[in-house]
Amino acid sequence: MKVYLATDHAGFELKNVIKEHLEKTGLYEVEDCGAYTHEPLDDYPDYISIAARKVSSSPVDSRAIILGGSGQGEAMLANRYKNVRAATYYGGPKEIILLSREHNDSNILSLGARFVSENEAIKGVDLWLETPFQSDPKYVRRVKKAERLSSPR
Repeated sequence: MKVYLATDHAGFELKNVIKEHLEKTGLYEVEDCGAYTHEPLDDYPDYISIAARKVSSSPVDSRAIILGGSGQGEAMLANRYKNVRAATYYGGPKEIILLSREHNDSNILSLGARFVSENEAIKGVDLWLETPFQSDPKYVRRVKKAERLSSPR
């Protein structure tokens, strides 16, 4: 599976930690969509849009982990792309991550870098990547309905 990473300055260091971790596992093909240097005045849409566009064009075979200060704006932007289902995680119960995959088939995980530790982020990313979508008909129906009812993008 291809995993895209993207962030602005707020998640830059954490993105690099996650990238190194994922590459060490050897389980995923990792592509860094930026930022490539720490620029305090950069804008998250410049990088998040790249990862969201890539997942949008290959929603079954790819996922993305995007980061920002809270992860909220990044998820909002990502969710504007067709076929993208971004869930936000900034700590707390791991069930948030599980349900985003099992019930909603999230394909982008948006992390609030100012609210999660490196350890918590890595554990969350691993859990999210390892958790399959439950293909129970009610969840499939809901995901398809949500996509159909969302405004054209």
